Formats: sequence, structure tokens, C-alpha cells
Amino acid sequence: MRSELWPQAVEHHASEVDTFFEGKPSFIDQIIVCETDPQRLVGFAELRVRNYAEGSENMAVPYLEGWFVDVSCRGRGIGALLIAATEEWARSLGYSELASDARIDDERSIAAHLALGFREVERSVSFLKKL
Repeated sequence: MRSELWPQAVEHHASEVDTFFEGKPSFIDQIIVCETDPQRLVGFAELRVRNYAEGSENMAVPYLEGWFVDVSCRGRGIGALLIAATEEWARSLGYSELASDARIDDERSIAAHLALGFREVERSVSFLKKL
């Protein structure tokens, strides 16, 4: 599922997940999954506590780095269940906000965020120059 969400980074997925499950310092602070039965994962959320999130005045904010539901299972409330579980995780650690982002042209993701109570705080275009 990570490869479907982030196809440009396929070569890093296995090592990042292994590092997390080995309990070593990782880019991932929490992974939440949804399965329809013990053999089929249908969605996941990956979280990281960042030291900055647009629109927040807090010094640490749980950030929804990745949120994915298998195409065949969308529209069944799985995304909402994953967000509810991320909120519960964040609250259990004492946080009062959850941040996320979406590509500026990803209308489906933006609509899903808004439907689940996120509010848009900023739009931006990112740049990179090779030196």
C-alpha cells in the first residue's frame, strides 16, 4: 500500500517499516492499519510528531504523513476509522491537534480531509533547485 501511495520511493519502504518495527529511531512514530480479515490489510495511516505544522502554534504536532485506503474498499468508512484511531493515539499522548496535507490538485483527498473535520489553513507551491 505504501508503494501505491508513494510510488517514487518504493526502494525505501521495506527498510523504513523494518526500522519502525525493530524499535529503532525512525521517520515513523506510529502506524495504524485496518484489515478486513487477518489476511488482508485494506488501509493504513502513518504518523510522525513534527516540530512544526502550518496553522499551529504548538511546538510539537502529530502529522498524518500517509493515509491510504485500498481503491476497492473506498467509500466504506475505512478512512474515517483510520482518522479516528489517529486522533485517539494523538490524544493519548496529550496532543490537541492533528495536522495533515494533500497535493494542491488532489481534490478527493482535500474533500476527505474536510469531511472528517480538518480545516484548510494554507496553500503553497513548493520549489527545489539543484545546486
